[in-house]
Amino acid sequence: MQYRGVLRKMKTENNEEVDYFLEFENDIVHINQLLDRELAIYFVEYQCLNCGKNKKIFRQGFCYDCFQEIPSAGDWIMRPELSKAHLGEEDRDLDYEKKVQLKPHIVYLANSSNVKVGVTRKSQIPTRWIDQGAHKAIVILETPNRYLAGITEVALKKHVADKTNWRTMLKNEIEDKNLAEERDKLKEFIPDETKEFYLKDAQEFSMNFPVIEYPKKLKSLNLEKDNSFKGKLKGIKGQYLIFENDVVFNVRNSEGYVVDFEIVS
Repeated sequence: MQYRGVLRKMKTENNEEVDYFLEFENDIVHINQLLDRELAIYFVEYQCLNCGKNKKIFRQGFCYDCFQEIPSAGDWIMRPELSKAHLGEEDRDLDYEKKVQLKPHIVYLANSSNVKVGVTRKSQIPTRWIDQGAHKAIVILETPNRYLAGITEVALKKHVADKTNWRTMLKNEIEDKNLAEERDKLKEFIPDETKEFYLKDAQEFSMNFPVIEYPKKLKSLNLEKDNSFKGKLKGIKGQYLIFENDVVFNVRNSEGYVVDFEIVS
């Protein structure tokens, strides 16, 4: 069976194990059902997720021109502390920025390769943690807008990591930590502006990933360099497909690629 469509990050549901779905234009593929089966992926062309043109993808599934112009690719996406909608100041499109920035946001700790601090919209919990491949996560505080969450993250990342080591995450070489204890250690470093939003009673979330076999020496599949690939699926974690022989494929980094996705056997 073969499907053709543009790649977007996999949709997820946090059940007993995380369920993963690839959504194409007319089909939805439940990836968990393909574990231990041979799959093939063929690169066809590019399709920018904004303009839809066959232009080389620059970042986040967008061509260069769109990435430089559209509001959903503004600098405040990666750096929440740059948010200005609460001041009524526009970056690229104030209406869009108000819709996103002026919503409840969470500052959290997640353990995927190490304990790290991060920011996401409240509505993205637990999706954000699943996408990072986190086994456990806990909320530190909930703010009414993105800016306040951003300045809190800036303060806390002086004392805890703010990046995931994707190699360690995929190898599952994770040191288990009591996230409630780690959160409480950081309380004194929360900025005065956001101390009132601290959630001392928040409980840990847990995520279990569908993996038969973790890789040992990672080999990243790059569809720009290798236009086709065939291999047996051994697991799914974060936004990665894990194949036999230590090959891993980052679906999210390949957003905007049109592919033929084939279930070989």
